[in-house]
Amino acid sequence: MGVPVPRYELLDHTADLGIEVSAATVEGLFEEAALAMFDLLTDLSRVDPKVARRIDVAGVDREDLLVGWLGELLSICGAENLLFGRFRVEALGDRRLTATAEGEPFDASRHVIKRELKAVTHHAARVREDQRGVRGQVIFDV
Repeated sequence: MGVPVPRYELLDHTADLGIEVSAATVEGLFEEAALAMFDLLTDLSRVDPKVARRIDVAGVDREDLLVGWLGELLSICGAENLLFGRFRVEALGDRRLTATAEGEPFDASRHVIKRELKAVTHHAARVREDQRGVRGQVIFDV
C-alpha cells in the first residue's frame, strides 16, 4: 500500500480538534496537513491510491488556502465516499492551489472511521515560515 506516515501533533482545543504540522516547504506543509487530516479519520495503512482527484482551490491568503484545501478534501470524502491517502501539490501561489489527491472508495469490510470531522475552521488557522521550515495549524469541528 505504501501510504506515508503523517507527522503532526494534536492540539488541545475545547470541543474541537486541532493539528500542528511542519514541513520543509509550503507545498509539503499542505500535503502533510491533508495526510494528518485523513489519519484522524481512518487507518491510512488500509487506503490504496486507486483513484485520483484533481483539486483546485482559491483563497485570499495561505491560511485561507489551507482551510479551503482541507475543506474541499473533506467535502469530497463525504459526498463521494472517498478516503484519500496520498497528496501532491502541483502548484501553490499566494491565492491558488492545484493538487492531486489519491485514494479509494470507502469499503466497510476494509476501512475504519476513527472519528467524524464535520468541518475545517478558519479559527486559529496559520501558516508560518521560519529558518527551520514551515509550520501550520488548523482546527476541525468534530
